[in-house]
Amino acid sequence: MLWILCLVLCGLLAGTRADPGALLRLGMDIMNHEVQSAMEESHILEKMAAEASNPQPGGKAIKGLSNMKVKDVLEPVITLSFVPGVGIFQCVSTGMTITGKSFTGGNMEINVVLNITATDRLLQDEETGTPMFRSEGCEVILVSVKTNLPNNKAISKFVDSTLRKVLPGLMCPAIDAVLVYVNKKWTNLTDAMPVDQMGTVKYALTASPATTASHIQVDFSPVVQLQESQVIQLATDGSALEFPEGSAKDSQLLLSASFLTAELALLQKSLEVNLRDRRVGKLSHTTRTLAGFIPEVAKTYHKPKPLLIKVKINKPPKVTMKAGKSLMHLHGSLEMFAVRRHGKHPKSLFLLETHLGLEIHYSVHENRLQMATSLDSLLSLSRVSSSIGNFNETALTGFITDYLQKAYIPVVNDVLHVGLPLPDLLAINYNLAELDIVEDALVLGLKME
Repeated sequence: MLWILCLVLCGLLAGTRADPGALLRLGMDIMNHEVQSAMEESHILEKMAAEASNPQPGGKAIKGLSNMKVKDVLEPVITLSFVPGVGIFQCVSTGMTITGKSFTGGNMEINVVLNITATDRLLQDEETGTPMFRSEGCEVILVSVKTNLPNNKAISKFVDSTLRKVLPGLMCPAIDAVLVYVNKKWTNLTDAMPVDQMGTVKYALTASPATTASHIQVDFSPVVQLQESQVIQLATDGSALEFPEGSAKDSQLLLSASFLTAELALLQKSLEVNLRDRRVGKLSHTTRTLAGFIPEVAKTYHKPKPLLIKVKINKPPKVTMKAGKSLMHLHGSLEMFAVRRHGKHPKSLFLLETHLGLEIHYSVHENRLQMATSLDSLLSLSRVSSSIGNFNETALTGFITDYLQKAYIPVVNDVLHVGLPLPDLLAINYNLAELDIVEDALVLGLKME
């Protein structure tokens, strides 16, 4: 009986686990840039040196040393390496000069070159759900020491004792301070970001970030939500989302076709339009134009009447991707009307059921994913109803295709111009990304400036 209960519970848990809709891989190029930037932005070594040179009242004095000053801090050289399952091993190489009055009464000057090492463990903040680094096992390793003091055993012992007391307390807090700057760049990651006025997208983590020998991977289960609080579920087809082969060390963002489909569902209502003068522009399509394809129209409308087309989208847009090409599928209806004068309601001529295939061209602007479309094909066209009698709708294919390309596609592109939000972390500049369409996913190859 127990094993049956276990199977049921496991099945329920498996059914509720969110599959990643987006994957982020951070290589050493980005991590090096972020830690180096944090070190430069914080000016932490200079600040630590200034604090050491101006001890606070009540601070513990170092025996045999007075009027201590720290100056001439060398620009740090930072070396990072991934520690699988843990995070990052960090080594900061720097140097400085320590001056003061020694126990001999003379002026002391110690020139020291050193390495600060620590393991930065990658965790997930329990309160916010965002990734964070925490340093462990900080050590200060002396590379070289030069002093103006006499070279004897007592002096060497004094210098060694002084450095052991001064350096860990001075240098290890610098590692923690740098991580504070890095961690701040994760804080907006799980915030809900707007898509026009239609809804929001939030990059929620599927699980804690994972570290391998070549990269950090963050799996996202994005939450796509309409303004009415309705969550749009990501479709699952059973296939696992994976990075392309041969890119283990590259920094990349992978967006699944199902995730992009869910985001476009936010814009579905905006894709339903009436195409008339302001949308058609200089196009002069009238009932006379239509009569060239359907002779029955000329029998009903002897004088040309302007045309009005109502486009409705019956299903959420769907994104499909094959290597090098992406399509947006629009399933809907197209109703053609003849516009009448004197305030009369337009007269419906016919209603067609349509399936449009729009090729998507991707780019990034202002750190948002942009889409622009062109009509790839009219995949299906079938007549639902007609007030002008029976006609062969396939004869309209060229006419409808031309009309949609010139009048409807600009509307679609205006709607898509709002852009889709990308994960906000580590001040990544997505504008520099190289985009590639692979099977069922869009890959953004991330580059540093």
